[in-house]
Amino acid sequence: MSDEAALPDSGAVESAPRQEAADVVAALADDAPVGRMLIALDIDGTVLLEDDTLSPGVVDAVADAGEAGHEVMLATGRSWDSTHTIMARLGIRPEYAVCSNGAIIMRRVGDPDAGEYERAHVETFDPTEVLTLLGEHLAGAHFLVELPDGSRLFTDYLDDWNLQGANKVTFDELSGQPVCRVVVVAPEQTDQDFLELVERIGLSQVSYAIGWTAWLDIAPQGVDKSTALERVRTWLDIAPHQVLVMGDGRNDIEMMQWAVRNGGRAIAMHQGPPEVHAAAGEVGLSVTEGGVAAALRTL
Repeated sequence: MSDEAALPDSGAVESAPRQEAADVVAALADDAPVGRMLIALDIDGTVLLEDDTLSPGVVDAVADAGEAGHEVMLATGRSWDSTHTIMARLGIRPEYAVCSNGAIIMRRVGDPDAGEYERAHVETFDPTEVLTLLGEHLAGAHFLVELPDGSRLFTDYLDDWNLQGANKVTFDELSGQPVCRVVVVAPEQTDQDFLELVERIGLSQVSYAIGWTAWLDIAPQGVDKSTALERVRTWLDIAPHQVLVMGDGRNDIEMMQWAVRNGGRAIAMHQGPPEVHAAAGEVGLSVTEGGVAAALRTL
């Protein structure tokens, strides 16, 4: 049979206008199965506003993503004591939660309805050298350390810290045992001051993250949200390209770079600094505009 003979008769094939055809393709793409995804969300500035209220639409969007079969979890600099309360407000009980900027991974125990968790992985380091160095350069700063069991020691009270169950100690008592992280707040400093200080004194043996305001979060060397999320991804057996992370702060940069580098997606909240936008490659709406909800609705 010739090629010409194989062609249909003129007028036998109906054509659609270009826009109508495009709409059909888009609808098919929307209906196509995405596959199970690992969705890791930062807390402050991502699912929570500055006044501690939830970002618009986030509860329903997270619920819909869970019902679609995706694993929605939190990856935060907060301790577990401050993380599980946000999980409850979101209505989620994921298999894992990444806390303390990756130094602690919590794992759900037993039935999801029970909501019980245990420590699945803990990273620690000796804080003595770091504390000594920072104490010399930040007179008047407030210090907190988190111990492997989740208990915390602090030197001075701060309204922004959840200190329920924490113990006030002298500066010297912060050292002497392994810790998961060190948190430093210097009310008289700016975030730029901290950036310059870190560069000047050379915090080379630890991982650190600098917040919007004058706080510094220090983790064991080589530990951040990305290292913990890679463990979680492996445990859940989710492909690297099926990862979506969202955040707004400098402590989200490594997890964003990790996601993008391995074929996944990273979305920065609009209010985040330029370096976070650059790491993500995608910039969504701000937390006040419901950035997480808007992103999850596109899945």
